Amino acid sequence: METDSKQQGQPSEPTLVRYRNRDIRSADIAFIQSTMQANPGMGRTHLSRLLCELWDWRGPGGSLKEYACRDLLLRLEEWGHLKLPARLSVNGQKKRISRDEPSLGLDLEPRLIESGDLSQLVVRPVRDRQERLKWRALVDRYHYLGEGVMCGSHLLYVATLPDSRGSEETVACLGWGAASLRNPKRDAWLGLDFESLRRRLHLVVNNQRFLILPWVKIKNLGSRVLSLNLKRLSRDWESRYGHGVVLAETFVDVSRFHGTVYKAANWRQLGLTAGRSKRGNGIAHSQGQAKAIFVYPPKLSRQQAMALRAQ
Repeated sequence: METDSKQQGQPSEPTLVRYRNRDIRSADIAFIQSTMQANPGMGRTHLSRLLCELWDWRGPGGSLKEYACRDLLLRLEEWGHLKLPARLSVNGQKKRISRDEPSLGLDLEPRLIESGDLSQLVVRPVRDRQERLKWRALVDRYHYLGEGVMCGSHLLYVATLPDSRGSEETVACLGWGAASLRNPKRDAWLGLDFESLRRRLHLVVNNQRFLILPWVKIKNLGSRVLSLNLKRLSRDWESRYGHGVVLAETFVDVSRFHGTVYKAANWRQLGLTAGRSKRGNGIAHSQGQAKAIFVYPPKLSRQQAMALRAQ
């Protein structure tokens, strides 16, 4: 991604910032600033897209890594390396989606669902922009963390059951994204050092959001949803990003949950995190809540282990 100073006949520059396994140098900062100067009035979204094209910064499937680039720009500004153009959106905030927005088809008074035929349960990726907005609205309102920001490679899923009219009724929402860069207990369990895992981290995904809608009270639904999702996750990931995945991880806030659904779906608990939180500057703070670390599958197949350990 960064400018190759050696190719320009210049000596190698010291690293200013380490971001997602990439070294950002002063030449990269200067290139971003010159790009902004050459395109006055360009918003941050268009800027991140242009930079990805100029750098040819793409994911394994060939798509531009716009979310990662936008996150990098925000962090560079936070660290004082550059000044981004003013946000074009009102107050610099993403529009919140009201759960009663008619176009999303959200039921203002959802009926209690206490039974359902789990053999008819379907877990699939969101289909279009409208369904993505609905996913965002549901998760933002009913998940204790809100919808959050899923940067980089990610997939959103919904779990549905047929209603009395034969239409789909959403009963759960799931979101998968990039794995955590540092997870010592996971890395020790895999038997890989940091540098070895870093080159293969794209093969690991993190279950960042899992929400059973609060009016749905069907026994064993959670573990069934996870099981169906995992059966198709690698195939969907390969279709979207050009490679499959071999390991899933998640973190469960033990002050709120026991991880019962993950245990029932045969995930393995590896212990607890150190209870530290991180900000964009990479500094760890001790005020974070300890979380239980779960991974799946609990035992890698020979083929999966070879993929994770391959050079």
